[in-house]
Amino acid sequence: MIVKRLESREPVYLSCNAVDMRKSINGLAAIVQGHFKLDPFKGALFVFCNGQRDKIKVLHWDKDGFALYYKRRERGRFCWPTTLDKGETVNITIKDLYRLLDGLFMEQFIPHKNYKII
Repeated sequence: MIVKRLESREPVYLSCNAVDMRKSINGLAAIVQGHFKLDPFKGALFVFCNGQRDKIKVLHWDKDGFALYYKRRERGRFCWPTTLDKGETVNITIKDLYRLLDGLFMEQFIPHKNYKII
C-alpha cells in the first residue's frame, strides 16, 4: 500500500463533509484550496469520503506530483466519526488514518469512560 510509506509527521486532514467521488486530483485539490483554505502542495494528506461512507480518497503531494489513493469497501462502511461538526476539516494522526483504512474506529473518536477513585 502506497500510503503505508508515509511518515508520521505529515499532517492529515479529514474532510467533515461528504465529497463527490467522481472528482479527480484537480477537483480535490480545488476543494483543499477553496473550501479548506489550505495549500495542497505542502505534503499533507487530505482524506475525503462519499455520502454512503463506503469509498475513500486520500490526496497527497509527493514532491513532484500528486498521488491519489482510492479505497472502496465491498461490504460495510468506513467508521467515519459521527461526532464531527459540519466544519471543513479535522486533524487526525497517521495512525488513525491507518485504522480508518483498515475499517476500525479512529482512536481519538472512541469515547472514553470517566473513572473516579472512591
